[in-house]
Amino acid sequence: MNFDLHTKSDEQLTQTSEFLELIDLKEITKVYGKDESTVIALNHVNLIIDKGEYCSIMGTSGSGKSTIMNIIGCLDRPTSGEYYLDGINISQLSDEELAKIRNHKIGFVFQQFHLLPQMTALENVMLPMIYRGLPPSERKDRAEEALIKIGLKERLKNKPNQLSGGQQQRVAIARAIVNKPLIILADEPTGALDSQTTHEVMDIFKELHESGITVVMVTHEADVASLTQRIIWFKDGSVVQKN
Repeated sequence: MNFDLHTKSDEQLTQTSEFLELIDLKEITKVYGKDESTVIALNHVNLIIDKGEYCSIMGTSGSGKSTIMNIIGCLDRPTSGEYYLDGINISQLSDEELAKIRNHKIGFVFQQFHLLPQMTALENVMLPMIYRGLPPSERKDRAEEALIKIGLKERLKNKPNQLSGGQQQRVAIARAIVNKPLIILADEPTGALDSQTTHEVMDIFKELHESGITVVMVTHEADVASLTQRIIWFKDGSVVQKN
């Protein structure tokens, strides 16, 4: 199938390809500002992450790790270079097509959970499926299944303020996996958690990886990164090491 067409059909955008290289970044550069205020956030980054990998991205503040995560997650566009996600050249897609890619292929987990406070755990997890157009009965069944899978069977009707930090992060993970994505992007997912809860959440990521989901995690915690299969180090907007 030719993925280099400028306009993609829904089938092209949402189906799973046979590409082994899930993420392929070619000479990715990201520049903010201009003239004296120019900041080069990413400098000719080349990086491949295969389907089924479990890797972490590390680096000091300002190294480019959050910028690369935003580009991988189709939340931002590079200034130059090409990004292929599951064989699709992301640089050629419209904003609407990027939104469809995010909804079907990517699940996001953040440090600050981003749960809607007025909604129950179940309703928060159902939300991505509304955008996907699934019927209410299927949304409910799949959300319940995801919450049970991550150990929150008794908390379906609880709102975020009735849950601990670890439980809120579990809800966020359930929300990320409910659309059965190819990849989970986790940005400092344990940053707001204590050590015991961190261990429990990392066990969940390990299980997700073992189920076949590709997991890419930004973290500043060396002990968290050590639990992944590969550590990718960024410095001054460039990849300096890929263990």
